[in-house]
Amino acid sequence: MNLATATFSEFSASLSQRLQEPLPGELAHQKMAAGGKARIKMQPNERTRQSAVLILFYEYLGNLYLPLILRPKYEGVHGGQMAFPGGRMERTDKSLIHTALREAQEEIGIKASDVKILGSLTKLYIPPSNFWVLPVIGTLSYRPDFYPDPVEVDMILEIELEEMMNEGVLGTEKRESKGLIFDAPYYLLQDQKVWGATAMMIAELLVVLNEAK
Repeated sequence: MNLATATFSEFSASLSQRLQEPLPGELAHQKMAAGGKARIKMQPNERTRQSAVLILFYEYLGNLYLPLILRPKYEGVHGGQMAFPGGRMERTDKSLIHTALREAQEEIGIKASDVKILGSLTKLYIPPSNFWVLPVIGTLSYRPDFYPDPVEVDMILEIELEEMMNEGVLGTEKRESKGLIFDAPYYLLQDQKVWGATAMMIAELLVVLNEAK
């Protein structure tokens, strides 16, 4: 798919079709896995919780965008990190797709009923927080007005897809957690380093987009 010439409807249809086919999953995740392949081998357990995030595309001035959020700094494992809007599944959620939509509406103020769901990427296990996360992909037919929840969101960044697909945004740095030092690949987007599970989701998303017809 040529993003430079595709209309938004063509982009959406092509991506939706590709998401029905086998996904790259772990092979794509490995490229951005902090700590390398050892990170991939960690497995969920009986206490693992279900969650979902929303990868939301929309068009603005002829370009494709998707929102990322900066989490406020707190003592939890994901404090101060870049992420897609989302969170844990609640008992009232009918599905993980409903979780992704509800959380996105709560966190960034989009109108969930206006989102068209195209499909989802591979479920990803996050060992530090012991969550299974389903990345759900959707589209909006307009640029949304954002209303960030000040408790959950420090800042919303509208990322142009073309910027995300530029290999020049890739980098790696040393990070430390619980006394362990590890290599952490990241995407540098609008001067913010996106690493960890979010970077792994982006890696799979980019493979899928490059394979879409």
